[in-house]
Amino acid sequence: MFRIAAILASALATLFAAPASAQSLALVSLPVVYVSSPVVQSTHRGKAIGPAAQVRPMVQPRVERQNLAAVRPQTYQPAALPAWKAPAFIDRRLRNYNRGLAQYGPFRVIDDRRVALVGETDARTPGFFRAMMRDFPGLEQLDMVECPGTRDDRANLKVGRMIREAGLVTHVPAIGSVRSGAVELFFAGVERDIARGAEFAVHSWMDVHGREADDFAMDAPENRQYLDYYREMGMSSDQARAFYEFTNSVPHRRALWLDASDMRRWTGRVQQAKSPAQRKPARPAPTLAYANVTFS
Repeated sequence: MFRIAAILASALATLFAAPASAQSLALVSLPVVYVSSPVVQSTHRGKAIGPAAQVRPMVQPRVERQNLAAVRPQTYQPAALPAWKAPAFIDRRLRNYNRGLAQYGPFRVIDDRRVALVGETDARTPGFFRAMMRDFPGLEQLDMVECPGTRDDRANLKVGRMIREAGLVTHVPAIGSVRSGAVELFFAGVERDIARGAEFAVHSWMDVHGREADDFAMDAPENRQYLDYYREMGMSSDQARAFYEFTNSVPHRRALWLDASDMRRWTGRVQQAKSPAQRKPARPAPTLAYANVTFS
């Protein structure tokens, strides 16, 4: 009787110790056992006899020609653009951007002709730019030094149109960094110049509700405002769409970095940017359902 009770107790313990089911393969760890074929050892007078040496025929190695296809990451080609040529009247001399004659928000006036953009733009920036041009009407060149983006994209596009109206050229020095929404300001220049060593970064925009460009149809007002802006800055419809799709190829939380040569491929235009006196009045940007679009 005692033996029977012990057997029953052992069976119950085994039953409760085993898991009912495995929820994930990661929860099951099984040992791997390798089983080889048995080997028969020949002997003579108690000594092992080694296997006879096998002589294999000499076979010339067969050389196969490998036809390997070049695999490259997906790249984005801009629309057909004319060869880029830097304008001759750009002042490329390095200046001390830590000092200036006056400060207007993110704009730092270096001298009577040059102004530097150091910082991000926001809803107040159009007012700063207007006051700066009133006090320094002889400004001709905008040096884009440290430009992280914008906190208000509608205001940022307005600043871009004001830069074009003022007839400023945009220059990115070798130490310059133009990122996110600041790229729109770079395209606002009547001429655009990029020094070797400059860097750019693009990504999709995001509104206050967390929506990005891909959440809307291409012809929706949220996307049309950018396409219209690029056309106002001298791009054709195909160029504007190609560049806009390029900037939205990465989500807002990431960034696609470009060097000077990469960005120069996008700076060509079908026609030369017209001066403010010759350019037709720009149509107002479409009214959006949300207040801000965050870039930085």
